[in-house]
Amino acid sequence: MNQNFPAWLPLRAELSELSPYGAPQVDVPVRLNTNENPYNLSDELQEALLAEISRCLKDLNRYPDRDALALRQALANSINTSMGVEVDSSSIWAANGSNEIIQTILLAFEGGALGFEPSYSMHPLISKVVGKKWISIPRDDNYEIGAPQIEKAISATEAKIVFITTPNNPTGTTTSLESISKIATALASRKGLVVVDEAYGEFSKNPSAITLIKTHPNLLVSKTMSKAFAFAGARLGYLIADPKVIEALQLVRLPYHLSALTQAAALAAISKQSSLIKDVERLQEAREEVAREIHSMGLKSYPSEANFLLFSGFADSAAKLWEELLNRGVLVRDVGIPGHLRVTIGTRAENRAFLDALKQTAKIRVDHPEVRG
Repeated sequence: MNQNFPAWLPLRAELSELSPYGAPQVDVPVRLNTNENPYNLSDELQEALLAEISRCLKDLNRYPDRDALALRQALANSINTSMGVEVDSSSIWAANGSNEIIQTILLAFEGGALGFEPSYSMHPLISKVVGKKWISIPRDDNYEIGAPQIEKAISATEAKIVFITTPNNPTGTTTSLESISKIATALASRKGLVVVDEAYGEFSKNPSAITLIKTHPNLLVSKTMSKAFAFAGARLGYLIADPKVIEALQLVRLPYHLSALTQAAALAAISKQSSLIKDVERLQEAREEVAREIHSMGLKSYPSEANFLLFSGFADSAAKLWEELLNRGVLVRDVGIPGHLRVTIGTRAENRAFLDALKQTAKIRVDHPEVRG
């Protein structure tokens, strides 16, 4: 908590107790802490990006397309092709990363916000920043959303916006469409919304909640190009929702919020997205390989449908093991869950470096159920 602001600064009182979002930015050989796609963009995609950006350079003295119509249509076409659903551009909104989408939703709609934790920390942070009450419901022992959690969410009548992250960050666990549908049905009776955060959806074999929108118009699905698209530096998130939801969000969105360069780069990436499928498959395979090796050490990792693994079962504190791995040139993430760390799946060499460092540093808890005799 940062409470060292000077007395003359008229900071809102409720903000002085918050800490800004951030992960350590340390220059080490192996960085596996921010869930980035480890593979560089292909030469073909880089050429397409340069061509698309060059095309729009002559018009940079003009404001960008305020409504990003071409980009939204391209996103709709991509969704229709890859998921076999029918959406058009009126059901899509694009923004500067999924965080802008989260913030815009919270600014546009009334009522408290609720989430199942541990989960993505920006949901409660942005909720509090915009002045909303945040309601936290703990996940079960396997970090999943079961019947008790669903009933608690339904009974929390102050909550008009419910966040469900699936695959969940930082645990990698998923929530079934049946559970999402049940919550959406219950929320509809009190004019509530369910926001499904699918930032890691492309790494999962489970169907997307986009398939539920036609029957549940109060269901919103947030996605990003940062992960599977290997486009974290471009900052492009998008929302799929009922057209009336998209219309409502325009009331609070900033004018010209999405630059012409970002729109051009995203259009190029979408046109070449088929080349990214192999990288996603490679990461899925590597995820299972890393999980097996973690288990072979007597440690535990949770079943993950994302591009990372949450692991535990070590004797030292998470902070101590994190530091020991860092001393060996490997940066992972301490997500604040006692006795747990999270590692992003990287290249084969990066994964090997992590596993070797873990083998050298992790002392196994003798009482841990994964320890083998």
